[in-house]
Amino acid sequence: MKHKIRIGCGAGFSGDRLEPALILAEKGDLDYLVLECLAERTIALAQKRKLQDATKGYDPLLERRMHSLLPLIRKNNIRLITNMGAANPVAAAETICQIARQLHLDIIVAAVTGDDVLPLLSGTENSIETGEPLHTSGKLISANAYLGADALLPALATDAHIIITGRVADPSLFVAPLVHSFGWSLDDTERIGQATVIGHLMECAGQLTGGYFADPGKKDIPDFANLGHPFVDVWEDGTAIFSKVPGTGGTITLATVKEQLLYEVMDPSQYFTPDLVADFTGVHLTQTGTNQIQVVGGKGQQKPETLKVSVGYAAGFIGEGEISYAGSNALQRAQLAGETIRQRLSSSFSDIRIDYIGSTSVHRTSFGHHPEPYEIRLRVAAKASTSTQAALVGEEVEALYTNGPAGGGGARKYIHEVVGIVSTLIPRTQVQSTISLYQA
Repeated sequence: MKHKIRIGCGAGFSGDRLEPALILAEKGDLDYLVLECLAERTIALAQKRKLQDATKGYDPLLERRMHSLLPLIRKNNIRLITNMGAANPVAAAETICQIARQLHLDIIVAAVTGDDVLPLLSGTENSIETGEPLHTSGKLISANAYLGADALLPALATDAHIIITGRVADPSLFVAPLVHSFGWSLDDTERIGQATVIGHLMECAGQLTGGYFADPGKKDIPDFANLGHPFVDVWEDGTAIFSKVPGTGGTITLATVKEQLLYEVMDPSQYFTPDLVADFTGVHLTQTGTNQIQVVGGKGQQKPETLKVSVGYAAGFIGEGEISYAGSNALQRAQLAGETIRQRLSSSFSDIRIDYIGSTSVHRTSFGHHPEPYEIRLRVAAKASTSTQAALVGEEVEALYTNGPAGGGGARKYIHEVVGIVSTLIPRTQVQSTISLYQA
């Protein structure tokens, strides 16, 4: 049993940069590298790709990440844990093995499955957000339960170099290697609560080192273009010190850690995860050195009897159109264009959104009198049941070129198929995870 382990987080979402993980794998002296690449909408879109092609459904950047990372994790004896399997961990594992063969690397991959619970839902379950039955939202296309650390432990008990999963709760990706390495009991609410705090702080990668924290002139972050991702040293008693690779950009301070600790947390005393209901209120932070923050004091209550399920449904289409107006009277010309579009489309759409980007598109108000903007980007969007109907929005915006008002330019039009997301709960006893091993 180890007395200390080091875990790095090389990605905080599917589209994250590639190089921070490579730096961690090469220079971080890691025991484990975690790539957290899954979100509610991400997995629903992955399910759509899998329906179109049974060999797909994993993270779109999987091949690129693995081509670069596999040599480093084998060279430096690092175990990789990632939810890049998304809707198809088995296909992802097979793909990783194919890449390993191309690179002449001996790799064992464990694929963790069981989070796909769509066959277990009837559609009559109530949505957490609306209280209405799931089927009232639209045709269900995906349902993935948030698995916990217990689903990963059998994979960690094998000789697998890579553990690839689907929907596992973000903190659990970090809880599992701590439990495995130190032999902690999953019923030890103090240890698992502290592990959940560690996982929550690490899961968004560059946010901890100042990424989402940065606000120029108010909260400046050094060498921002070369933002490093964090690693954490954890001891048997749960004490954790967060840091980053020397020479990388960004910073780890009490302020950056505090912001991430409360990120997406509604009630710090009751943060629900599959592993337990965590309590962050007793967490204590100490600056122990430059870019070093010690964290202790996480705790919690026994795990809930239900698991959260992220449910994707077909929500129709969005039609969009954009055009720019610049110079004197730009806002008034854009407003004339927006009102013209509204009149022409009102009989075809029940809800039309018109944004004046550069004026009121984010806050939907001007906040009083300000100088007239010199350029405005008009955006019009409307929801439709078919792609044909959605196309009308962009067509009308494009027609403003010659039908006025004056000076419109740079028109673009888009059609997006929309995946809606709701959530529900399922008894955890109904969800059974399994592992499958693959070898290059």
